[in-house]
Amino acid sequence: MPTAEIITIGTEILLGEIVDTNTRYLARALRGLGVDLYRTITIGDNAERISEALRASLDHADIIITTGGLGPTVDDPTREAVARAFGTRVEFREELWAQIVEIISRYGRQPGENQKRQAYVPEGALAISNPVGTAPAFIMESGHRCVISLPGVPKEMEHLWQEAVVPYLQARYNLNQIIRVRLVHTSGASEAVIDERIDDLERLDNPTVGLAAHSGIVDVRIAAKADSVAQADEMIAGVEAQIRERLGDSVFGVDDDTLEGAALQAAFVQGWNLAAVESGLDGALLRRLTNAGAGNLVSVEEVALDEGQLPEFLGDFRARHGTRAALGIAAFPEKKMVELALITPESTSSHTRTFGGPSGLLPRWAVNIALNWLWRTAKGDQGT
Repeated sequence: MPTAEIITIGTEILLGEIVDTNTRYLARALRGLGVDLYRTITIGDNAERISEALRASLDHADIIITTGGLGPTVDDPTREAVARAFGTRVEFREELWAQIVEIISRYGRQPGENQKRQAYVPEGALAISNPVGTAPAFIMESGHRCVISLPGVPKEMEHLWQEAVVPYLQARYNLNQIIRVRLVHTSGASEAVIDERIDDLERLDNPTVGLAAHSGIVDVRIAAKADSVAQADEMIAGVEAQIRERLGDSVFGVDDDTLEGAALQAAFVQGWNLAAVESGLDGALLRRLTNAGAGNLVSVEEVALDEGQLPEFLGDFRARHGTRAALGIAAFPEKKMVELALITPESTSSHTRTFGGPSGLLPRWAVNIALNWLWRTAKGDQGT
């Protein structure tokens, strides 16, 4: 099975000005092809540093994918960096220039002189025309290894990946196996407890099973390698069934399911509409519930509360909005403590919890334990 590395290029990513979504997309795409991803790197717009990283990657990976740095300006250095890494120079391709001119003419414009830079690729490169943008991609080969340079604009990168790169990789590396992954989401049980219950499954070779904790939520990852999607899904299903049997009501969903979605759905099944308030969380609960897009969410608001005020305030808030249920969180980061309150048609409850982790993770943790409480209560379970 071939191995891969991803090099994301762009000073704006290093400075935190934009979020790199390309690496996540490519990592998942490589996984689906059955390619093992060893490392991802982000480098600024510096040709020498990029070429150094490329030479290092070529020493131990079969497939190196770069994104970004293929624009028309002087700070788009990928073409030059790849040429240096292969000990060659860039060359002008007339056919690429013709494609660029044609694409720009669609918008009633003439290309500037600087856009000719995009018609240059390293000598010997396999050029990939870009029908959805002005930055052609290219592939450089060295023995069984290759460097694939793609544009940084996500829509352009994804289009070229699907239409040109995937067929190339399948043919060059005889990629017959695929990798399928399922995430089983749990809440209310610690990573250590889950590890104890499925320890033997974590020792499997194929499918593999791993854990990832997220401040109140623990994901169980099942990954299977197989010759077909159907075969991989069958392998995953067998392991997933064992996980569900052992973890029981800790499992709230899989893959794209969310805890907020599960909690609101459980409330909906009970016939509860919901009002919610938060204090000291900088909108963490508001964003999660609003993004869930559930029809039984009547109102969620940010307020400023002192210690001990949440239960009475939540009761008044629920009465004002006329809902059957209400959820409230008041966080006090300086004390690493939160107050929680939940009102349902059957009961009114409140309590405090302390948090032992970094203060920056407190909002996520607080929202997760509150949503877990709502979810379990709506299902008829007890406790948080």
